[in-house]
Amino acid sequence: MSETILNIYLIIDKNFVTAFKAKSYQADGSDEEKIIFLKSCAVNDYQSAEIFKSPIDKKNQFMPYKRFAKLERQGMQFQLFEEIFQKFEVPENPLICVTPVVDGKILG
Repeated sequence: MSETILNIYLIIDKNFVTAFKAKSYQADGSDEEKIIFLKSCAVNDYQSAEIFKSPIDKKNQFMPYKRFAKLERQGMQFQLFEEIFQKFEVPENPLICVTPVVDGKILG
């Protein structure tokens, strides 16, 4: 079944989540095949991926990566990607591959 899948980049600068980037695809196949495909495209997709704002607090500061990691452990990081999910009109439980980009270096 064809579905929208996403490569999402977590942009981390000096231990703060400063932005997200995302690129979508329409893909068929098993979830495993789709993840393999997204991972194979991660480095090349980064430059052409669309940029999205990351959360900021009341003091206009970016979220520390430690806080993101805590949300991730609790399975709540998807709340931060809502703008991305809406933009690409993905289903309720989208298939995504999240790739960290730390101080300009893509970690894959």
